[in-house]
Amino acid sequence: MKKYFSLVLFAHSIFALPFALIGFFLGVITTDSPFQWYLLVLVLLCMVFARNAAMAFNRYLDRHIDAKNPRTNMRDIPAGKVSANEALIFVILNCLLFIITTAFINTLCLYLSPIALFIVLFYSYTKRFTALCHMVLGLGLSLAPIGAYIAVTGHFNIVPVLYSFAVLFWVSGFDIIYALQDEDFDREEKLHSIPATLGINNALKLSVVLHIFSALCVIIPVFYIPFTWVYYIGIAFFCFALIYQHLLVKPNDISKVNKAFATTNGYASVIFALCFLVDAFIRTNFYI
Repeated sequence: MKKYFSLVLFAHSIFALPFALIGFFLGVITTDSPFQWYLLVLVLLCMVFARNAAMAFNRYLDRHIDAKNPRTNMRDIPAGKVSANEALIFVILNCLLFIITTAFINTLCLYLSPIALFIVLFYSYTKRFTALCHMVLGLGLSLAPIGAYIAVTGHFNIVPVLYSFAVLFWVSGFDIIYALQDEDFDREEKLHSIPATLGINNALKLSVVLHIFSALCVIIPVFYIPFTWVYYIGIAFFCFALIYQHLLVKPNDISKVNKAFATTNGYASVIFALCFLVDAFIRTNFYI
């Protein structure tokens, strides 16, 4: 199992998982839907299975590209730690487990599961033909809050959709920053990315715009829900994290990309989700 955790970078689940919890508890505290432990476990399993499938498929599909790139040639498949066939079997197994798990949640989740899988798997192809690949990645992770909300309620709502847009813009923006490392390589291999297409300066400017939209999407819910001061602390921290990562990465210095990508964004999602949950407890006296 250790080599498969390495293959899918399990620690990076920290980006979307807190927003899935936001969607789940939003469904519980804003509707008549009861809290159910087994449903929470099913939602968490769906998150794990979907991300395992997406990341392993990305590694499988990009194995030849990764082998050429000095930054990625020690990833598990190029380095021989996991074979291509093992990775593909892992993808198929997680896709099946994802669909089976949704069947235990509700009918709508089951019907939507192939669409969700298509989006998260399709991302791996996009860098071959469009610089909008970062937005497709953001779209895949943005399914977390709305998917968890649907798991609880069985229907859509504007507030979880806003959180989904927040994730879409947030992830797209920081993935552009992460892609700065491969600007030259992507051009040489005729791969598409925002940095390779627009250059570092314009790519960072676009990332700023996307993060402004993300900030707006976590602010707008205050017009729909009477949040307490705790949620506003979450907004402040999330926005600070967005600003901070842009202070870390400069057009003439991208040495701190990994700190901006993993550490800063990891803290942003976790702290924001904790503030949302504490706020929910204070406002509703909700308890598990």
